[in-house]
Order: sequence, then C-alpha cells, then structure tokens
Amino acid sequence: MNSAWNQQVRSDCEELLARFQQTDSVRFEIFCKTWREMKFGHIFFGTAGREKRAFSRLALDAAAIYFLPPFSFQIRTGGLYLLYSLYQCQRTSPPIRIRLALKDWEDVVTFQKEALGAQHLDAVFVLHQLLFHKAFHLTAMPTLLTFKGSKETTGPQQPRNFVAGACGPQELIDRDALEELSDVHRVYGELKLSVYSQAQLESLGVDLHRKNLPALVRGYVVAFHSWQQKMRQVVLPPRFCRGPKVAKLSPVLCQEESAEDRGAGGSSETTSSQAEVCLAVEFQKSSAAVIHQVQSVRSSH
Repeated sequence: MNSAWNQQVRSDCEELLARFQQTDSVRFEIFCKTWREMKFGHIFFGTAGREKRAFSRLALDAAAIYFLPPFSFQIRTGGLYLLYSLYQCQRTSPPIRIRLALKDWEDVVTFQKEALGAQHLDAVFVLHQLLFHKAFHLTAMPTLLTFKGSKETTGPQQPRNFVAGACGPQELIDRDALEELSDVHRVYGELKLSVYSQAQLESLGVDLHRKNLPALVRGYVVAFHSWQQKMRQVVLPPRFCRGPKVAKLSPVLCQEESAEDRGAGGSSETTSSQAEVCLAVEFQKSSAAVIHQVQSVRSSH
C-alpha cells in the first residue's frame, strides 16, 4: 500500500474521531452511531486477494496512533473503539492483529486505570474484549522495519484539537522532587547562614533565604491542582473530565492537602481561593528561586 492510501485512511479516521469529539461523549453507543452514519464498515469493501491483509494492516496501524498519547482521553477512547470496530469488521481470516510496541504498553495500562477510575466501564469492557481475543501483537518497534527501506522524514501532522494540553506543574513536583528540594534548600540555607553569626543576623534584621520554600511550593502545587480540577469541571461535564490524569499529583501531596483541609475547617476554601489568585506570579517566582538555588549549590561543589 502506498502513502496515498495511508493518507486517505488517516483522513477518514480523523473525520470519524472529529465527529465523535463533537458529541462530548465517551460512550461506545454514541461511537457506534457515528460509525453507522459514516458507513465506516464499508472501508474494507473493494479489496480482494492479498490486498485484504495489506489494507487491514494499514487501517489498524492508522487507527492505533489515536489510542496512544499525546491525544486527549476522549480521542484515545474513540481510538480504542475504532480499533475494536476495525478488528471485528476486517474480512481477513485469521484476523490481522493490532501492532503495539512494548514501550506503549504502560500507556495502555494507565489508560485502563483512568477509565476504570472515571467509571467509563464501556471503554474498559472494549479493552478487555481485545485482550481476551488476543488482538494485540506486542512488538519491539511500533512500525515494521525493512532492510534498506525508505524512511519517512516527517510524520503525519496531529490535529491540534485532538492533542491533550499540559496538565500543569503537578507532573513535575512529586515526593522525590520535594525531598531533593528540601535537601538543597537546607544546604543553601546553611551556606548563607555561615556568612554571618546569629548576633549579626539579629542586629541586621534581614532574612538571607526563604525558610519555608519547599512547603510554599507544595502549597502552590496543591492549590493549582484544586483550581485545575474546578476549571475542568466547568469546561466539561464531570464524567468527561480527565480526573485520573490530573490526579497525577503525588499521593503525599494529596494526603497533606486532605489533612490541612480537615484541620483548617471552613478556612481551607478561603486559603485556596487566595492562593489561586496569586498562583501564577508566585509559582513563577518560586520556580526561579529553586533553579537559582540548585545552580548555586552545584557550582559551589
């Protein structure tokens, strides 16, 4: 199959997923309705002989792209439904299996956990059906390698409305990062305090470094996490929000956030609202301070 066929199949898949995206749903029933409206099952008609297996491979490879990151949860769900439908509708016997690289298997497991956590049971069921029928062919590389074969220099462009946006700083700040930041901040503070004695510091009345920087960074990340969840619930209905993905916040941070909320009582909402107002400026300042401290300590060593 030449590249022209590949482009046409990708174009049809993107059209189907774009219509599915407009429904603001991740239900398999809605996807089937869009599938029938486009008569997408006819995509395998017109192939005969050896072309059937080659075209089935091409269609499955084109659809498998949309089941993996960096696409949004809804597009990935639509890509899963598309893979399942193409796998069931292909006219080859035995059926062509879905090629999946080993490096992408972790993304599949993460997707299953997200769908199960958000109670999207139809997506979990469809994935289990593919696993039950052994539809995935785990390989070392995502594409088939050929000796002295032509290599594409540029891959297909991804529609911007399909790609999921960045989830925020909570993906960068976890327990290990906070521990490392605390250690670096402690060493940095000791180096700063070694310049003056305690009596000189009291007489000068100045602070050489921010004492609670790790806790301050953690507070800003937790506040941003809460604000982001609220904004996603405003933009999309709750059942379509990518809650498990946003909840990539460290469990330690979540536990500390819950403990603070229980201890603060009614004042937690006020504190969170105030932190959300100045979050952008303060987090940028804190990030710059952290980078500066790390560079200073590394240069001193």
